Amino acid sequence: MSDTSREPGSRVVLPEQVSVVNVGLPMFGEALRAQGVRVVDVAWRIPAGGDEALVQALTQLYGPAAATVEAANQQVIRRLDEAAPAWVAVRPAREVVPGMGERTILHPGPPLAWDRFCDPLRRSAHATVIAEGWAASPDEAAALIGRGDVELAPANHHSAALPMATTLGPSAPVLVVQNEQGGNTAYAPLNQGSGRWPWLGADTNEAVAHLHWLRAVAGPLLNETLRNGDPIDVFAIAAQGVQMGDDIHMRLQASTNLLIRALLPRLVALGDSRRTELARFLSENYLFFLNLAIAAAKATTDWAAQVPDSTIVTGMARNGTTFGIRLGATGDRWFEAPAPPVEDALYRGDFGPADAAPDIGDSAIIELVGLGGAAAAASPAVAGFVGGRMSDAVARTQEVARVCAARSSRFKIPQLDFTGTPLGLDVRKVVELEIVPAITTGILDATDGRGQVGAGLARAPLECFQQAILALSAQHPYRDHRA
Repeated sequence: MSDTSREPGSRVVLPEQVSVVNVGLPMFGEALRAQGVRVVDVAWRIPAGGDEALVQALTQLYGPAAATVEAANQQVIRRLDEAAPAWVAVRPAREVVPGMGERTILHPGPPLAWDRFCDPLRRSAHATVIAEGWAASPDEAAALIGRGDVELAPANHHSAALPMATTLGPSAPVLVVQNEQGGNTAYAPLNQGSGRWPWLGADTNEAVAHLHWLRAVAGPLLNETLRNGDPIDVFAIAAQGVQMGDDIHMRLQASTNLLIRALLPRLVALGDSRRTELARFLSENYLFFLNLAIAAAKATTDWAAQVPDSTIVTGMARNGTTFGIRLGATGDRWFEAPAPPVEDALYRGDFGPADAAPDIGDSAIIELVGLGGAAAAASPAVAGFVGGRMSDAVARTQEVARVCAARSSRFKIPQLDFTGTPLGLDVRKVVELEIVPAITTGILDATDGRGQVGAGLARAPLECFQQAILALSAQHPYRDHRA
């Protein structure tokens, strides 16, 4: 660019020292830095990898449709941030879960045909069918389902959410969590605890017996326990847990302990002698709070999904075969890709990647309300999976923040001066920056029903978000305003 203020014929005097802002390729900055030049590198990539259709969709949603989208996003964020779901009861699924038939089995993730069930999910279904009394062995259960004598349906289509490889039959006890602000209710099963249980892909006699115990003892007694006091605010406990080192997905010791403390006086007041069995089960099950958090997240995101035109993700789930996301703006439609492997993993004993099933379970919904990977910076336990240092866990949370629209007002991270966790996963930002959420999760044995073999992080497939952005853009037809 010419300097119009310079007198004609005068010489151009170059500065003796130059500072450079380098945008894009690091090699340019490195070459200048080697010559003693001060360089500030700015990380930049072509939006959406330069894909013309995706760039056009982003242009529309950030441009002409932006006012509509932003208004909707603000409403969704408000609902995600303000919902206060409360645990009110434990009831048999057939009594409370919408659309639960007498021969229905619910499963996690997007819709899936029986012949595509992964091994852990198949074994869990066997155990559920046997526990319901419809078959006497895994082989009989498989034949029954294969003939179509059992209806298979995604839990997400029935206001429910299931962790890991859980399957849910009509007699199973479920946590009933009400979102009073939205007037809606969500459901999740009782957490079965650590061990070779159906939710971790086991179909042994012991696994089936455990389902019977949950139905006969734990469910009824917990319902009686809840009747001895006020409903329990799930997110209030989660907020305390985050400040005590939980991410509320992989690490839940603090939150579970806080919950047991709230239940203890009510439990002691029960006249039933089986309360000792229940107390022992709760004290040994550090994951018990997980399913409550899942139900609370489901109630919250279902309410948020009622807002049209938003680009905020309100559903995220996997079934061990596929991974899917949903948005309120596109209704019940799933955007799917193959379920990813679990990476950055730590394995038990001699187990390794060859033993690992792909990512599975509806618990990814927790990541949409500001917990899980969004709260990694609060959890030393998560740091062990992402490099071993708290700075690595902080980096995970900050990475999620780049593709979120807001910060939580209730889930605060002490290590970040009580900054709120990232909230409102925006498909526009995910596609633009090509940054996908990393989900903290367990790893199941892929073939032999040996339960959980490790834990780690799974990255959501970018393809799901790319499909979603194209569908959203189609609802706001693109117009080239350059003409």
